[in-house]
Amino acid sequence: MERRDFVGLCTASAAALSLPGAGHAATLTARNYRRAKLVDERGQPLRVAALKTGVTYVFDYPFASTPCFLIRLDKPAPGGVELRTESGSTYRWEGGIGPGKAVVAYSAICAHKLTYPTRQVSFIGYRDAPSPVAGPGKVITCCSDRSVYDPAAGARVVSGPAPQPLATILLEHDAKADEVFAVGTFGGEMFTEFFKKFEFRLQLEMGNRVRSEVDRTATVKELATYSAQWAQC
Repeated sequence: MERRDFVGLCTASAAALSLPGAGHAATLTARNYRRAKLVDERGQPLRVAALKTGVTYVFDYPFASTPCFLIRLDKPAPGGVELRTESGSTYRWEGGIGPGKAVVAYSAICAHKLTYPTRQVSFIGYRDAPSPVAGPGKVITCCSDRSVYDPAAGARVVSGPAPQPLATILLEHDAKADEVFAVGTFGGEMFTEFFKKFEFRLQLEMGNRVRSEVDRTATVKELATYSAQWAQC
């Protein structure tokens, strides 16, 4: 078996179990979903080397209707960041993958009012440049209510009303083949609330595939292609 740069379920679970919490706060473990290879729009394996720094990429995972962000940062994200969900559960984010541990992935469902990228418009995305909401930049901003998350620190909340970080999408990197796989989630999932709020709308767009788990491959697109418009703030 080839050596892999792996951010996976066992490591994340062990870190969560060893994380000291305040009082008797529960510790989270990673959740396993179907393993899906990330591919480009031609169906070819996505290469870390081909990812552009500072660009917002989107893929659907772990369900066909739940978008996620993939970002190559301009500096390493070594991890070791202690985070807490709205319910008080704690977990430790263990950083990015790939050369320099600079590639990260998060659920694109905002933790405040569940704003997410639709095919028509996105009010949430990675802002590499400075702006009134993003400050010096290099953060994920949600323009709906101005929540700001730091992707280099487990998508912790920097400012705004969001009550918890974005859920992490766990990635596995096969360094020899330079292939990337989504394997699960870690942190405060919002999928139950998301389906409760938007399932009817999503069914009109997607039919009965709304709750289907992504299997085998997940197609990665730039946000500018995934959504027809992108409201940036």
